[in-house]
Amino acid sequence: MSEHLLGQPHHDGSAFYVDDPAPALGAEVTLRVHIPHGPDGTPGADQVVARAVRDGEPALTAGTRDAVDDAGTWWRVAVRADNPVTAYRFLLAGGSGGYRWLNGTGTHPHDVTDAADFRLLVGGSPPDWVHDQVAYQVFPDRFAPSGTARVTPSWAKPAAWGDTVVHSGPDVPRQWYGGDLDGVAQHLDHLTALGATLLYLTPFFEARSNHRYDAVSFDRVDPVLGGDEGLARLLDAAHARGIRVVGDLTLNHTGVAHEWFTRALADPASEEAGFYRFGAEPGKYESWLGEPSLPKLDHTSVGLRRRLYEGPESVVARWLGAGLDGWRIDVANMTGRLGADDLTHEVARSVRRTLTGARADAWLLAEHGHDASLDLRGDGWHGTMDYAGFTRPLWSWLNGGSPAGPGEAHGLQFLGLPVALPVTTGWASVATMRQVHAAMPWAAWVASTSHLDTHDTPRLRTVVGGGIDGWVDVAGRGRGRHLAGLALQMTMPGVPSVFMGDELGLTGLDGEHSRTPFPWDRRGEWDGATFDAYRRWTRLRHDCVALRRGGLRWVHAGDDSITFLREHPEQRVLVHVARADHPPVRLPLAALGLTSAAQPTTLVGDDVIGTDGFLVLPSAGPAAHAWALRPGGRPR
Repeated sequence: MSEHLLGQPHHDGSAFYVDDPAPALGAEVTLRVHIPHGPDGTPGADQVVARAVRDGEPALTAGTRDAVDDAGTWWRVAVRADNPVTAYRFLLAGGSGGYRWLNGTGTHPHDVTDAADFRLLVGGSPPDWVHDQVAYQVFPDRFAPSGTARVTPSWAKPAAWGDTVVHSGPDVPRQWYGGDLDGVAQHLDHLTALGATLLYLTPFFEARSNHRYDAVSFDRVDPVLGGDEGLARLLDAAHARGIRVVGDLTLNHTGVAHEWFTRALADPASEEAGFYRFGAEPGKYESWLGEPSLPKLDHTSVGLRRRLYEGPESVVARWLGAGLDGWRIDVANMTGRLGADDLTHEVARSVRRTLTGARADAWLLAEHGHDASLDLRGDGWHGTMDYAGFTRPLWSWLNGGSPAGPGEAHGLQFLGLPVALPVTTGWASVATMRQVHAAMPWAAWVASTSHLDTHDTPRLRTVVGGGIDGWVDVAGRGRGRHLAGLALQMTMPGVPSVFMGDELGLTGLDGEHSRTPFPWDRRGEWDGATFDAYRRWTRLRHDCVALRRGGLRWVHAGDDSITFLREHPEQRVLVHVARADHPPVRLPLAALGLTSAAQPTTLVGDDVIGTDGFLVLPSAGPAAHAWALRPGGRPR
């Protein structure tokens, strides 16, 4: 199946189409819609009406023609942001298109629900710096040891840096390699060389495991990582290089050895006893997914909220004051939710208020493994880890299946589902991306992180057929599709986040297996072509304002290729990514706002071919290409 999308009307939440993406309450916002001409050159619509929901009631505002270009007609319509969240869509009528609704999933020749409406958030924009970041995720125990002698913690089973990762059984959380925060600081030049501008650290609080999501205190950095002083040295070193640092905080649970929990067990009358969900039977309590080592926090407790995230004396505020640039909140989707209680939005708003008070430009990112749209419509989390709208559709399109090597198959399940990872077409993956992102406000999408993989998943290099041994795919078996995924990560909206070692071609069968110690002492075995590609694509993202701050307009989707435009008032970039060889994609010059095939400038990949009023895109794959188009395309 192949689908051309340039002929569809378009609007998104970017500055190319919305003059104020984060309006004040009551402000009037000018929205723009582009409606392509019909096949015979006639207008695509005679009438455009914005339908916005105001105080729960639809309000209709007629649009006006703003300009006409070779591709179509620009319409302008004003909507007032009378509520914290203003949902809107467009009614298109007459012309060659007839009766249609335009919402976040595209056009529909029938009435639709409000679920995929566009959304304006009052004051909903993330800190401005977030748009320009390339993040790098570090699992501290596995990145780099500083050489400082550390006392082996009581819970740990020490491992040599080159030992095989244990990824099943009781020793998974106990295997201790000894990476620390000073080791991270010593290797920040690697992040700079890669083009990363933001460091995301998984938890650094003292705990009883290598992953540290079972904190024993939120008041101190784990001594085996270098303690509070080690974090201070890392923050100073990172900030001196212009690298921001985001921490990882669990608001849903603590470890069973946490000082609050031990106090609660010792004294049922203590304030801390109200921080948890104890049952009627002694010693019984709610925990994360039934895991007894991770007792669940009770956010109805005023004392808990005050200590953890409300106000200047809270854990959230304290570590921002120490120099963190934001927080990633672990299992944010479950935080404050249990049975009849659903306090997630209240928690998110409280954390956001504390961030604003402690540091107005701090970023608040939520972990969420599925549809997060209902948790992103307001003044809470700025964004989410975009597994649903990026990682899942990317994996299913680029899945290399078998063989991963002679006689091997990766046998991976589909991110929590009890089925084998499927293989889908490009148009099916684009359909998923459009549906997920249509339910999110634009401001939340661009403040979300896009991941090829993380410390909780298999490595993309294994997904695409690069191997299952947890080591570097030196042979490059999965390189082509991996780099196709990298191109999508670096050119789509959101903050691209690289998990340490992906740039070397590391493989991994599951989250634990993917936590391979970084092979600093085996540089000769790194996949140099992959590393060079990471540097090239991160450099392109930094160089192109359209890739960092532009809108997204889908252009074409086929079985084996995906094509889209990133549009910004100062620049437009056309991106074409292929997983395999495919029939040539021909794009009308006029529909792209071009008069000559010589106007695209090749940024990465091959040149386009111009013939008979069309651009013909390269048809070999796996491959990825990007071209700069002349600015313009909308009225000023």
